[in-house]
Amino acid sequence: MLQPGIKGNQEITVTVEDTAKVHKSGTLDVLATPRLAALMEETAWKSVAEVLEPGMGTVGIRLELDHLAPTPIGMKVWCESELQKVDGRKLTYLITAKDEKGEIGKAVHERFLVEEDKFQRKADQKNG
Repeated sequence: MLQPGIKGNQEITVTVEDTAKVHKSGTLDVLATPRLAALMEETAWKSVAEVLEPGMGTVGIRLELDHLAPTPIGMKVWCESELQKVDGRKLTYLITAKDEKGEIGKAVHERFLVEEDKFQRKADQKNG
């Protein structure tokens, strides 16, 4: 059952593939903001995946992200999400990310509950 308080956790070690240089969001070998955003979304959707009805999933609809500090290659990053609000099919999360030296990011993230097959069919129809 979806209810506020559900938490999720993910951990990564920053690799070359996670850098701003690779994600084309900058020229440095530090954790890219798009990679941090992806980690935050992954943490949120995985936190509720097991409590959803079969065939249901969530899609991201909003991410308000503050990337507060750089993280170099080789350092671990921990991300935690907490479901704050369930408003019909809209889910609102607070998300924080830390590396070995402290907080590196925080976000408010909204996701929407969808029937996966129906959603995919609708998206596929855009191809004609």
